[in-house]
Amino acid sequence: MIELEGVPELIDPVMVAAFEGWNDAGDAASAAVAHLDREWKGEVFAALDAEDYYDFQVNRPTVWLDGGVRKITWPTTRLSVVRIGGEKPRDLVLVRGIEPSMRWRSFCNELLGFAHELGVELVVILGALLGDTPHTRPVPVSGVTSDSDLARTMDLEETKYEGPTGIVGILQEACTHAGVPAVSLWAAVPHYVSQPPNPKATLALLNRLEDLIDLRIPLGELPEDARAWQLGVDQLAAEDSEVAEYVQTLEEARDTAELPEASGEAIAREFERYLRRRDGGGPAAGPQGHATESGEPAPYLRDTPGGRTRPPLTQRPESGSGQDTGTDAEDQDRDRESGSEDGSGASNTPESTDAPDASGSSDAEDSSED
Repeated sequence: MIELEGVPELIDPVMVAAFEGWNDAGDAASAAVAHLDREWKGEVFAALDAEDYYDFQVNRPTVWLDGGVRKITWPTTRLSVVRIGGEKPRDLVLVRGIEPSMRWRSFCNELLGFAHELGVELVVILGALLGDTPHTRPVPVSGVTSDSDLARTMDLEETKYEGPTGIVGILQEACTHAGVPAVSLWAAVPHYVSQPPNPKATLALLNRLEDLIDLRIPLGELPEDARAWQLGVDQLAAEDSEVAEYVQTLEEARDTAELPEASGEAIAREFERYLRRRDGGGPAAGPQGHATESGEPAPYLRDTPGGRTRPPLTQRPESGSGQDTGTDAEDQDRDRESGSEDGSGASNTPESTDAPDASGSSDAEDSSED
């Protein structure tokens, strides 16, 4: 039996977990949980026994000096709790660690024991994978679950993946068999710039988590970090013509595939987030501005390696856009006689709008194993 001393009774707790390693491209997922822990000053209340789950030749301990005294930090998984105030206070149980080397079933059972004792209502596991996605576009974030009812009620994809999996997939299935609602959120990281950190992908995961559990998350300096990251990759890509050409190919493929995704629902979700950040309780996003649904600071969506402008998404004309403008026949005759035409380039079609990325359109775990 797991005994939790010193942990208060939690309010509508949600467990958010991420693990370094195979399921954490660009360290995006583990950095997201670390951000939550840092912003809300989480207090560690439990740590799993490292001897039970880790091969220390794979994940080595580290030695450090504390006032001249040598100490050792062992690789493990730690649990902390944060309380979020406001009109509707709730608690998060944060699980942050390294993908275990052995005894995965026991590892998941131990985490589920904590979830049961704490009364966790939902488990959200964050992951990141390498994909054929351009760094100049919003980061795709897919939400998947093994629970068909949960997929329906929370607008998620029901996973159909078959093949090798990591601790994210194992923990999600363990939750499902234990009757604990569980969701996995996967961010796609460009495979050609996979080295950590990737603050843009971290920001995307936090924004999707914010929507999933209806919670306002303080972003701190992440929007600025995401901007600096993208500008840095832009510069590197611009210096290599082959990379710039490859990125352009990915951009064209992405834009073509996602034209139907510029939906009113996606725009409405982005507007709701904007209202939350403007009027909601808790810390504001700060002078950096709010992020888009897929985790990209709005002013930076058009940066590309070669300085090209992002092709705008086509928007259908609004009803009535082809109605008579009120120009009478005499005015038209005068225009023809004087040889003048409207050269402003304006039309009755509204300007194209960069809609936020509507993520969750594919089986994320399937992509993670490709």
